[in-house]
Order: sequence, then C-alpha cells, then structure tokens
Amino acid sequence: MSNFAIHPQLLTDCHLLGRIRSAHLLLHRNASLPWFILVPETDCQDLLDLPESTREALLTDAKHVADFIKTHFELKKINVAALGNVVPQLHLHVIGRDPADPCWPNPVWGNLTTEEDWPANAVDDFSAALCQCPD
Repeated sequence: MSNFAIHPQLLTDCHLLGRIRSAHLLLHRNASLPWFILVPETDCQDLLDLPESTREALLTDAKHVADFIKTHFELKKINVAALGNVVPQLHLHVIGRDPADPCWPNPVWGNLTTEEDWPANAVDDFSAALCQCPD
C-alpha cells in the first residue's frame, strides 16, 4: 500500500518498534504491562475480512509476540483483541496479563491507573528481539 500510514492515535499511544513479517509492531507506552500492537498494511477494518493468507500471517506473528511475552515476562495469560472502536484502522492487540497486574481481571482499556513509560533501553531491546533488521 503506497498511501499506508499508521493512525495518529496509535503513534501517540505507542512506541513504533519496527516491522515484523505481516505488520508494523508497536509497544503501548504504558509500561504497567506488556502490550504490543500489530498494524498490518491493509484497507480492511476487521480482522475477519482479511484475505486468509494475510490473516494467517498476522496471527502467526501475533503468536510469535505472545511467545516472546510469555518467555520474557514470565506470564502465562495473553489477551488478543482486534476491537477498532476508537481507532478504525485494523490493529491487533497482544497483551500479557497476570493476576498481579494493576487492572486484573478487568480489561486494560479504561482500567490502567498508572502511566509509567518504558525505558528507552527496553524499547530498543524489544525492537531488536522482535523486528526485522532493515536491509
């Protein structure tokens, strides 16, 4: 998509980590819990409207991010969501959850009360671990 741009609200709320196979990878700025967002380059607004091969590639990358969260943060529960009620651009949330997180067992939306950003070195480390290196 030559006119592709990540929605401004996502760029305000997140660190842009780079590209993975099927999408751009973002990290939500709120460091209360590991919250990654995959943004595929598509005009589709709903996950289930994607062509099957594109949808499968996106879900495979979401699994890769989920595995990273489970290993790196030692978490067992992952929430995955493609809501798009506030930001209409298709994006897939992959969020590590734990009974010790600040809004457990409620949804993260509207329930996070802390606002601490990730340290720059953590953002760089996540990018290096998850994203493709530029050619």
